[in-house]
This record gives sequence, C-alpha cells and structure tokens, in this order.
Amino acid sequence: MTAEPEPRRHTGRRRNPAVRQAILDHAADLLAAHNYSAVPIDAIAQAAGVSKHTIYRWWPSKGAVLLEAMVERARRETPGLDTGVFADDLEAFVAATFRTAELVGGLLRGIMAEAQRDPVAAEGMRQFAGGRRDELLALLARGLEQGEVPAGTDLDLLVDQIYGLMWYRLLMGHAPLGDDVAARLVRSLIDPR
Repeated sequence: MTAEPEPRRHTGRRRNPAVRQAILDHAADLLAAHNYSAVPIDAIAQAAGVSKHTIYRWWPSKGAVLLEAMVERARRETPGLDTGVFADDLEAFVAATFRTAELVGGLLRGIMAEAQRDPVAAEGMRQFAGGRRDELLALLARGLEQGEVPAGTDLDLLVDQIYGLMWYRLLMGHAPLGDDVAARLVRSLIDPR
C-alpha cells in the first residue's frame, strides 16, 4: 500500500478575499466617476492599496477586473424581487437596473468599449448580459404564468426592448434613465393601451 502524498506547501502569499473585494469596489467606484480610459490599473491598485502584480494575479486584464467589478456592483444594486405583484416587481427590477446603470454609467460604457478589443472582456460581457437577461426572462415568465403578460408575448423581444432602451440611453447620452422612465416603459410593454 502506498502512502498518501504530503500536501503541497503553499509557496506564496495566500489570496485575501477582503483585498479582492477592495480591488473590485475601488475599480467600480473609479470607473463610475471617470471615463474608462482615465482608469488605469495603476489607479485601481493605488486606490485599493495593492500592487499591479496583485491585480494581475487574479485578473488577466484591465477589462476583466472592471467587468467583474461591474457584475458585483450590479448584483448588489439590483436584487431579484418576488412580492407576488408582477407589475410592481417588474417596475422595481427595471427601475433598480436603470438607477444602477446611471450610477455606474462610466463603468458600463468602459466595459462595452473594452469588450470590443479584449476577448476576455467580451466573453465576460456576454456572460454578464446573459445572466441579467435570464433574471429578467424569469420575471417576465412569472408574469406570463400569472396572466399579467398577454399570452403569446415574445418575452425575448420584451427583454431586448428593456435593455435596448437602457443601452441606447447610456451609450448615446441623449436622455436620462430613472424611475419614471422605468414605470412608463413597463406600462407600455405589459399594458400597451
């Protein structure tokens, strides 16, 4: 019988979850306040009190760290809802999504720009958008089951309309997002009279 191998000794500093979270928080804060190009890795490292090397140990690129920061911020700011009243839940979800998008607009625009150049950021953006789509689709499907959304409604198209308006306003900057816009959009989509 062979003896179990000895566990390998750790040869470097262990990753600290608090440091990781500080990096993500500072990255999101910096990008929300500045244009994407004005937030180099050096600035993130300095704000978080770490070295660039620490950041690159966890993320392969600036786009990757900023994308994860965006995902974390969006999850915190737009939690799932289920109060039992579909229209209220949908309006609250869309309003929270729009508020968060305005709050981190620089981050979203920067990540979208980075996703055009960086395949890691592009894949991360697809995963992020896919997760947000799935959350909204689940909410709309609940409305369909409850009879709050008309039978035969194309739920994918509704999702595209909601996120399409958000991205259009964020990227073009022609009009703000807000609770009133969310309320009007939801009413126009689920009760188009």
